[in-house]
Amino acid sequence: MQQLTPLDIAFIAGYLLLTLLVGLFFSRRASENVGEFFLSGRKLPWWIAGTGMVATTFAADTPLAVAGFVARNGIAGNWVWWTFVSGGMLTVFFFARLWRRA
Repeated sequence: MQQLTPLDIAFIAGYLLLTLLVGLFFSRRASENVGEFFLSGRKLPWWIAGTGMVATTFAADTPLAVAGFVARNGIAGNWVWWTFVSGGMLTVFFFARLWRRA
């Protein structure tokens, strides 16, 4: 089994530190109020907010779910995945503007 080199560990530690610093930097602004947290003070373009909303529905288990659909229904089960994608696009283009105004 291969082990991590000191360079690998340095990259991982650097990434975690950078992520922590970015989170701390933006947490001050995001904690001002709910509108700041969800909509970046209404300065975030609608398409970024919508894309972020759709992206939250895809996680590490998504490939497992798609594999399960295909295993259960054959290759036709992959169409379930494509309906998620088309539904996500509709969410971005039709509903994100409404969410931003709400």
